[in-house]
Amino acid sequence: MEKILVLNAGSTSIKFQLYYMDKDKSEIITGGVVERIGLDNSKIIINNNTFSTELPIETHKAAIKAILNYLTQKHLNDASELTAVAHRMGYGGKYDSAAAIDADVMQQLYESIPLIPLHGPAIEKGIKAMQELVPSVLQVAVFDTAFHQSISKAGHVYALPEEYREKEKIRSYGFHGPSHQYVTNQAAEYLGYKGRFICCHLGGGASVTAVKDGKSVYTSMGYTPMSGIIMSTRPGDIDPYIPLYIMKTQNKTVDEVSALLNKESGLYALSGGYSDMRDILNEAEKGNEQCIFALNSYVYSILKTIGSCIAFLGGLDALIFTGGIGEKGSKIRQKICDKLKYLGVELDNSANNVYPAPTTISSAQSQIKVLVIPTNEELMMAKEAYRVYKEIAPVEKEAI
Repeated sequence: MEKILVLNAGSTSIKFQLYYMDKDKSEIITGGVVERIGLDNSKIIINNNTFSTELPIETHKAAIKAILNYLTQKHLNDASELTAVAHRMGYGGKYDSAAAIDADVMQQLYESIPLIPLHGPAIEKGIKAMQELVPSVLQVAVFDTAFHQSISKAGHVYALPEEYREKEKIRSYGFHGPSHQYVTNQAAEYLGYKGRFICCHLGGGASVTAVKDGKSVYTSMGYTPMSGIIMSTRPGDIDPYIPLYIMKTQNKTVDEVSALLNKESGLYALSGGYSDMRDILNEAEKGNEQCIFALNSYVYSILKTIGSCIAFLGGLDALIFTGGIGEKGSKIRQKICDKLKYLGVELDNSANNVYPAPTTISSAQSQIKVLVIPTNEELMMAKEAYRVYKEIAPVEKEAI
């Protein structure tokens, strides 16, 4: 079986998972995270248990080295046994699927760094560290945006002057691609057909995607992951003049407004300081009016987006919930589905209130299936890396 390492680099952390894979089977071997890179008390946590490592971990290269040291002590004879390394990347530009990392992919990464200033440099460091430490391994970029490249040009265009659309490549890209792809693939396998699906990825970041016959036809996030539905600390869709107005009247800088929109808005702003849905639900149960209002606003924004999705799909076969809130938030699912009864949506309340929820939470009488499918973006990344490896492996062998 091929050995695929999945890396998801953040500004001060790197998450990782190791898979053994072939065309018919995938098996997760281990996983964990290196935390507090460049900070005090750095550590590597394996399967929720702290694993001893050199401290502190000053750089992303040191973090990669710590991961490889652990893997070679426990699961590999040598890091060169790795078949491929999959890197989670945000913007994919023209790419409609995962790709082997080359100069063109790196250029795409460099161009996107201004839009992802925290994660972009970390991704670059992770790639370069692997190149230095295990130069023989195939490195694969798995793009958040790739799954949404199937959306029509009319669906991803912004009505801006051509110089911004073409030269600056300002358009809607969409995100959470590996999650939406994995979950809707699982739904199709479970149901036995590829139909008209709406996938609600609800977590700290959140997006809703319409998928028809396995392809994304509409998604709520756009040029950046800030747009779409209300999120934990992000506002979702707002009038584009609002940031300009704040800058003009409050004498705020671009960076200050960016921080306001990314860290101080969304549920956090509406609830009076709560960004975690569990806290908001608990406070709402106690009668906290701000939290009740935040919940209602959150559900409203999701319903508005679901309506758009149905319009693009021309109907609906299954509504799917995933992500931390989607998988655990039975009350959120109930609130959303109660507003969709006009479509023939009917929940099985007993199934909906079980945790973890069964795959089907709709009643036998429901005209639309309602599913809860845990996401697995890392497995999707591993599968994509395996696919890229199988596509290029014969070419490499012929070249040798």
